[in-house]
Amino acid sequence: MEWQVILTLFGSFAVLLTLGIPVSFAIGLSSLATIMLSLPLEPAIAVVAQRMAAGLDNFALLAIPFFILAGNIMNQGGIAIRLINFAKVLGGRLPGSLAHVNIMANMMFGSISGSAVASAAAVGGTMSPLQKKDGYDEHFSAAVNITSCPTGLLIPPSNTLIVFSLVSGGTSIAALFLAGYIPGLIMGLSLMCVAGFIAKRRGYPIAPKPSLAEVWDTLLRALPSLMLIVIIMGGIIGGIFTATEASAIAVVYTFILAVIVYREVKIKQLPAIILESAVTTSIVLLLVGASMGMSWAMANADIPYMIADALLAVSDNPLVVLLIINLILLIVGIFMDMTPAVLIFTPIFLPIVLDLGIDPVHFGIMMTFNLAIGICTPPVGSALFIGCSVANVSIDKIIKPLLPFYAALVIALMAVTFIPQLSLFLPGLVLGY
Repeated sequence: MEWQVILTLFGSFAVLLTLGIPVSFAIGLSSLATIMLSLPLEPAIAVVAQRMAAGLDNFALLAIPFFILAGNIMNQGGIAIRLINFAKVLGGRLPGSLAHVNIMANMMFGSISGSAVASAAAVGGTMSPLQKKDGYDEHFSAAVNITSCPTGLLIPPSNTLIVFSLVSGGTSIAALFLAGYIPGLIMGLSLMCVAGFIAKRRGYPIAPKPSLAEVWDTLLRALPSLMLIVIIMGGIIGGIFTATEASAIAVVYTFILAVIVYREVKIKQLPAIILESAVTTSIVLLLVGASMGMSWAMANADIPYMIADALLAVSDNPLVVLLIINLILLIVGIFMDMTPAVLIFTPIFLPIVLDLGIDPVHFGIMMTFNLAIGICTPPVGSALFIGCSVANVSIDKIIKPLLPFYAALVIALMAVTFIPQLSLFLPGLVLGY
């Protein structure tokens, strides 16, 4: 009966995805099919509906639509070009300077907007023509942009970390946000090392040294955008407001910045931006609600415990178990987007790592880092498609240039996995976590 439940749940889910059913509906229908093994149809439908409603009845979830709206306002608010100019000041003297500018701009813009896809489009769309003009190989440039755009998913504010906090049973969002900084920087620096090595071998140009006046002017133009992170994190850490309240403040701040200060967004554009944000929010929240039904189905059938027993039968060494989980998540990330992967696999793996004494904050960062790699890998990586589109290159030609960057990301992931203090140092220092 136990294996029948597992095969029904994951088998039907895989079949529905193969048939092209949207992920949220595939989750809900496979959950319903699993619950029907022990309940009649009508009570099974009632259970799924109740779990969906209960899963969405959470104050912390309000942060997601607000951060999405803030990100969409910023996407059209002239933020990208100001951060790119600031990144030129920071990385302009390194070998292959424009590649480093691309990576650093993605780190900054991705963290502010909270979207890897938006970062790939905004930064990549600006940087690709500049790099092509300076003689950079277009496939190399696209590979740099594709692999660096997910760095903002680790550097707060991050919707993925908010979702993990919810599904993990209330892991501190403030601790998760602080924990993402060092791994996010490591992710970006690992890519910069590879980009710099390749650029030096190919003789890509180094940007001229900017004057002090140019540095100062660029910093002043970028400072209002960068202040958003300071306001949000300062307020959360200082106990002035919660992460949910911070998301609403982020909307007000980005509105003032984009409409009044930079004047890049007109009032008449706001309805379209709000509508786009509502559509994106509905997709995310439908996934959250559907996944709560799947979580109940898994818990009711003791699936997490069965998987835990199977993993621990291989080894009870935490390092070995983390390595196995990483391998599973890397494979999952190739075929599934981040949000559903976090929602489905957190209830499975979190009890295992907690039993082994692994901190949930550390595991949340490891899981986010791991799945961030998946969004820039074929066949379903959203960042891969957007990055290729803005660079006007084909996916089959980009795979080989991506390989050294994938290797750097996996090495950085292993460092974050096996050195917990990389994630836990800042929460411990600032929050006493």
